[in-house]
Amino acid sequence: MTDTHHTTHTTVRLAKRLAEQLQCSRSTAEQYIEGGWVTVDGKTIEVPGARVSPKQSIVVEKEASLFDLVPVTLLLHKPPGFEAGLGMEAASAAHGSRSQGERPAQTLLNIASHMAGDAADTRVLLRHFKDLECFTPLPTPASGLVVFTQDKRIARKLAEDIESLEQECIVEVAGQIIDHGLKRLCHGLSFNGRPLPPIKVSWQSETKLRFALQGIRPGQIPAMCEAVGLRVMAIKRIRIGRVPLAKVPEGQWRYLQAWEKF
Repeated sequence: MTDTHHTTHTTVRLAKRLAEQLQCSRSTAEQYIEGGWVTVDGKTIEVPGARVSPKQSIVVEKEASLFDLVPVTLLLHKPPGFEAGLGMEAASAAHGSRSQGERPAQTLLNIASHMAGDAADTRVLLRHFKDLECFTPLPTPASGLVVFTQDKRIARKLAEDIESLEQECIVEVAGQIIDHGLKRLCHGLSFNGRPLPPIKVSWQSETKLRFALQGIRPGQIPAMCEAVGLRVMAIKRIRIGRVPLAKVPEGQWRYLQAWEKF
């Protein structure tokens, strides 16, 4: 008890120490720390609440800038079995009951799961995994592209336009398709009592179909396939609007680049 009490009273929060050292506000000091610009005894520390002692060396890198603290958008290749986005309860129900132990897809977002060779020129920081929002739901059994963003403009774009953005999925199927089944998948089927608009469906291989459609409803693709004699084995979303999953390995993520637009 004595040691703990002594340590608490001889150390201070890094943000407080830095604010005093730079003669700046506490919030500015926190931004420098979260921006990855501050080292303690030569080691980069990104946690403003980290405890430091008076003897430790606190250094702010010469190239430190608060202009680099822009919100980021992360593109995750979600594996099957992880929940992602809004309405996942209903989406999972369409594919069967939820299994125990399912985890939020956001738990996959960390420094270790960042895709090697990411073309975006962005330093990975702990702050990039905070305050993320997801407006691109994907059924728990499915895999593929899920978007997490801190950028309010992108969040608003996805929230308002997700129903009109074209999404591309690769669907693995089993069974024997009925005569003219591919044509019916493209136009002529109904879902939940309503006729479906024309969509693009084509064969990618003997067991995989490519769907490109807008406003996907939970359970829609499995129901469409069942209507033409096919059973869905797996669904993988590879594109949302103009943004592709590209070569992101399953369970890893990359940054949305500045020129990429949904």
